[in-house]
Amino acid sequence: MAQEISLTSAMRANLLSLQNTVGLLNRTQDRLSSGKKVNTALDNPTNYFAAQAHTARANDIGARKDSMNEAIQTVTSASKGIDSISKLIESAKGIAQAALSTNDTTQRAQYITQYNAVISQIGSMASDSGYRGTNLLVGNSLTVKFNEDGSSSLSIDGFSATATGLTVGVASGWDIAATGTGSINSALTQLSDATNSLRVKASALSSSLSIVQTRADWADQMIATLKAGAGALTDADMNEEGANMLMLQTRQSLGTTALSLSAQNAQSVLKLF
Repeated sequence: MAQEISLTSAMRANLLSLQNTVGLLNRTQDRLSSGKKVNTALDNPTNYFAAQAHTARANDIGARKDSMNEAIQTVTSASKGIDSISKLIESAKGIAQAALSTNDTTQRAQYITQYNAVISQIGSMASDSGYRGTNLLVGNSLTVKFNEDGSSSLSIDGFSATATGLTVGVASGWDIAATGTGSINSALTQLSDATNSLRVKASALSSSLSIVQTRADWADQMIATLKAGAGALTDADMNEEGANMLMLQTRQSLGTTALSLSAQNAQSVLKLF
């Protein structure tokens, strides 16, 4: 049976102090290497789990922020589409007014061709104004969720910005000198009504875009706040830990010296023999 080694009380006290110092050194090294004073639940359960909750919420809101950014791009695409369609309508108005200023049936026939070519592009422009499969100008709708559980959201309704949806018909009958002006004036009225409708829709989209952008800014601020809160609970003060490291290294050196001196006291007994 192995026998235990007996240590003097002074040696045992110095050994325990040195072991405690080594443990503190290891802890300080971990904090310096990780930058955190709470790395596991064993370090501080309350702070650890509170920080985990803050981080999880920040990640959830971050995921919502991505969808907000996508919604911003979708609405922006629709807004740019409206701008382009409005330009096409203005171009069509110019053609109709030019046709109205002449009674030459041949010229009016040419204007009909030009007018109808522009009107056909309205539908193409609306169809091409989608973003990642969502197109607010062909009647698609979009729901944007702002918070982590989706209880706060905004629904953005699309509409048909095609020629049919805007009730703009193709030109016909313009080449009749006597009665063509009535058809041209009717076309101009349709175009003016379409412009007014687009302005109303553009205003609604602009309002929705402002809301989404405001909530996206809020998401950035909330994520920063949550991460700062988590850091305050778990991050180490690097200046303090650096000072601790220097002090502990000094204490370790002193402890080793003290232990050596205790051993020398025990060795002095040999001089009696």
